Amino acid sequence: MNSYSSLLKTRGVARIIAAQLTARFPFGMLSLAFLLHIEKVHDSYGSAGLVLAALSIGQAIAGPLTSRLMGVWGMRQVITLTMIICAFAITAIALLPLAIPAAMGVALVAGLTMPPIQPAVRTIYPKMVNSKQLTPLFSLDASAQEIIWVVGPVVTTFVATQISTVWGILLAAIFLVGGGIWFIASPELGRVRIPRSRRKLGAVLTKPPVLLATVVGFLLIATCAAIEAGVVASFGHDGLEAGVVLAVFAIGSLVGGLALGHVPIGPWALARRMLIVLVGTALAAFSLNIWWLSVTLFLAGVGIAPALAVMFSIVSASVRFSDTAEAYGWAGTGQLIGAAVGSAVAGFMIDSRGASGAFVVAAALALIGFIVAFVGKRWHPDLRGKDASPIPDTEPIQTVSGL
Repeated sequence: MNSYSSLLKTRGVARIIAAQLTARFPFGMLSLAFLLHIEKVHDSYGSAGLVLAALSIGQAIAGPLTSRLMGVWGMRQVITLTMIICAFAITAIALLPLAIPAAMGVALVAGLTMPPIQPAVRTIYPKMVNSKQLTPLFSLDASAQEIIWVVGPVVTTFVATQISTVWGILLAAIFLVGGGIWFIASPELGRVRIPRSRRKLGAVLTKPPVLLATVVGFLLIATCAAIEAGVVASFGHDGLEAGVVLAVFAIGSLVGGLALGHVPIGPWALARRMLIVLVGTALAAFSLNIWWLSVTLFLAGVGIAPALAVMFSIVSASVRFSDTAEAYGWAGTGQLIGAAVGSAVAGFMIDSRGASGAFVVAAALALIGFIVAFVGKRWHPDLRGKDASPIPDTEPIQTVSGL
């Protein structure tokens, strides 16, 4: 904890972590808010899953594109434009009586314009701390973001059940705009300039560690999305139980991230963390009792933030600085496609087999994620005692040789 305290005392670190967490707070609210609202209006978890899938697919398409645009137009310009459009789209979902196809279209627009806060801040981090602090900072960031998943579901469930599902969505829009303005105002966005990448779009995926992080991230977040749908279906939308269980799930991730943040990242790091997620998720599938789910999902959560921190580190250490935003964009795309797949498949399983079907889906996804991480060990860089900072960009230098 002393090292984390030292990190937070580094100039600007605490402020930019707080600003980006506030701007990204809707990420912990929107999926659940849309799920509760669409299910209430249309009485179908499958329909709600389709709307969530459209939102996630939009984000997945936009991820590498908006991230790369930040190297062309600048971070502030891209984030401001996307924030404005996204806020209008989210508000439309809440206030307009939309049929499912129309709701999917608007959700797609919201996803396409979701501000690229995460790639921006993770590109800025290496410029704020020294190389020895970078991996712990990634771990602290992955752990701190669990505040989003601890508080977000509880707040969303409370507002949606005690006030209205409309206000559950509108509150997310308020956080999006307020947090986005705070993040845009951060001086680091003016001091750090992302160089224009000279490589073709998608070329970073030829880096095996980036591809590994993208695929495993897809499977990890698909697991989480299926769990979220299963928890909501287990306890309905008339009480706080679902929000509480999801908060316990996120607290497990927070605890795991802080506890494992300084463990050296060796070739087996990602597989070991995915194994923790697999064990907890598989155990959760045996019972829908609130206490059983709380204990088993806490265990599953212990592996999530540490796994994400490993992914951030191996991506950072494998690409040039000019490619970091796009690389994180692709990794984010993998996670968002995972959210789409996990939500949609779990939604239809709930409609056909009940809430337990969602946990079976989650366990299957976690198993595949562990297998991919296990097999991908050969492409996993060994960062024990090494610098996780991006590879510096270099320019060709003309030299004059003597005769």
